[in-house]
Amino acid sequence: MEPVFVYGTLKQNQPNYYHLNDTKNGCAVFRSVAITVNKYPLVISTKYNIPFLLQNEGTGHEIKGEVYDVDTKMLEYLDDFENHPNFYKRQKTQVKLPNDDIIDCWIYFLPNYPDSFLDLQYFDNYDSCGEHGLAYVTSEDLQLLE
Repeated sequence: MEPVFVYGTLKQNQPNYYHLNDTKNGCAVFRSVAITVNKYPLVISTKYNIPFLLQNEGTGHEIKGEVYDVDTKMLEYLDDFENHPNFYKRQKTQVKLPNDDIIDCWIYFLPNYPDSFLDLQYFDNYDSCGEHGLAYVTSEDLQLLE
């Protein structure tokens, strides 16, 4: 089992959480809430209102998320879901658990992004229904709007 830190739509009560519960994708077991040790910019952008964790350590906030222990099949599924390594890049990063233990987790970062993303509002915690008013739009939802 490998620890994966999720910060966006894969968290509990978020639009893509169901992927972690689908046993066809593999096994994912919730371990704990956590926060990144280092600061990163978490932004929401594109017409889909996607949360992106920009690979720019030291800028932004410590990011709140969840740690899941996943098997090889689920990790491969998440790599495909996140389009690693062509879009997002999965890398080991330190997160702190509530008991102050620090562990290395896989996190999906966006390494290549427009400079304009750095001008967007930075968040420390993602919620699709947050006060920001930028609800995540699935491709199915977008088709209904067009």
